[in-house]
Amino acid sequence: MSTITAPQPHIALPQPASSPRRARHLGGYVAFDSGQTRQIVSLQRPDGSRLVIDYHLDTLAEGRVVAHLSPDESPENERIICELYLADETKGLCRALTAEDLEVTRHAIPAPPSTHAEAPGSVLQDAEGYLYLIREVAVDESVSELRWTRSCQPGCDKTFEVLTVRDVVGRLEGYEPARTLTSDVLALHGDGSSPSTSRLRAELDRLNESAILLNRRLREVVQHRVQRGDTTLSQIALRCGRIKRDPRGNVSGETSWLARRIGQLPEGGEQNPCPWIHSDVLALIARDGLSACPHEVEL
Repeated sequence: MSTITAPQPHIALPQPASSPRRARHLGGYVAFDSGQTRQIVSLQRPDGSRLVIDYHLDTLAEGRVVAHLSPDESPENERIICELYLADETKGLCRALTAEDLEVTRHAIPAPPSTHAEAPGSVLQDAEGYLYLIREVAVDESVSELRWTRSCQPGCDKTFEVLTVRDVVGRLEGYEPARTLTSDVLALHGDGSSPSTSRLRAELDRLNESAILLNRRLREVVQHRVQRGDTTLSQIALRCGRIKRDPRGNVSGETSWLARRIGQLPEGGEQNPCPWIHSDVLALIARDGLSACPHEVEL
């Protein structure tokens, strides 16, 4: 991964989300006073209601709340509100979008203010303070693309490395809000747009279709069962057919195998535990080792 120093505008939809939702384009205009190209979008909130938001198109920052529609209102109302708003000579004077308008995710926390202007919640922060966000990255002198990035230093995003969507999900050990943020950015930038979204779109497709899953929920269930005294790591491994014998021939479960699969121990030659597990192995540990449905131990 290459290290890049670039004060490019951050381009990410400000939406830490715990459930998938859709952003819908409604219209746009050029601000008379600043010459900014602005975009009107409809954004679904966790409670089913929708926000109609006015964004600066180039950075998706400076969000302004045009309207807040209840879950039972017709989608047609969004179009009507947009048309009335665009026809209003005072458009652009609505209140600023705040963090309270968007929910806060459990596993990735909103980052502190950075040196760049960005919309609330567009930056994610891990437990060590590293910052993650989608931004425009130069491929060459004439081509740029939208990519996930991670700061090279905690709390400072002046230098960064480019990551895949899977990298971000793995490092945060949660599919959300990274997956939904990616989907929403792609919804606002169609195929063939500039900057390019083809690589980001392909990364998201591979993540969604992959049989390799996060193991965090499985690890939490195993640890809970063991701490409660229901079972042991050795017993779980034995039920999965992972057996070892000591010099006297005594049989026990291969606990190191289980600990590596659930992300407690690193694989051989690695420094950190792997956050991923194949769905077949997850199903084996769930059904045989825990007598549970695999869906109960998936994120």
